[in-house]
Amino acid sequence: MSDSGKLLAKGLKGINVYLVGMMGAGKSTIAKLLARQLGYRCLDTDTIVEQVSGKTIVEIFESEGEAGFRDLESQVLEQVAAFQRTVVSTGGGIVLRDRNWGQMRQGSVLWIDVPIEDLFGRLKGNSTRPLLNDPDPKGKLVALMIERRERYGLADARITSTNAEPPNSTTHNAIEALIQAIKPQIDPPLDSNLQ
Repeated sequence: MSDSGKLLAKGLKGINVYLVGMMGAGKSTIAKLLARQLGYRCLDTDTIVEQVSGKTIVEIFESEGEAGFRDLESQVLEQVAAFQRTVVSTGGGIVLRDRNWGQMRQGSVLWIDVPIEDLFGRLKGNSTRPLLNDPDPKGKLVALMIERRERYGLADARITSTNAEPPNSTTHNAIEALIQAIKPQIDPPLDSNLQ
């Protein structure tokens, strides 16, 4: 655990960290690395949805549609939100439901923002992303980003990550951004009566 990881863990006081952003942003990878730096556990809502349902995300979309998937995702988040000291990697569209957003706001939310070109490069030809099963997958990616950007922008902290940046560097930037977001809790202002 790095010094900045220790500082962040102390400042978080046990609250969860939720990683939000588009599919392909690297949330699952960064969540694992961040959890290790904080001494937190790591959970991935997409993985839990698959475990609970006994189906892949593609199969859930095929049998129950996006609404069915989003219902399962909300149920999983509700369970996960009861934990403490957990870094949670979330699905890209989880932010669209107010209930989900309210639960994540009980922790600290970090938006991993990746340029569309980089996202498309990571996702091109990936058949496990049902929302990209579209005649114009890049156009669909842009449309999803437009739909979600405002909610992502409400996160406590934001970092930009590119394909040129290794995951360890992104994790370091995530820690620094989260420290800045909770800095008032780490360094409370001096009581004016003490001066």
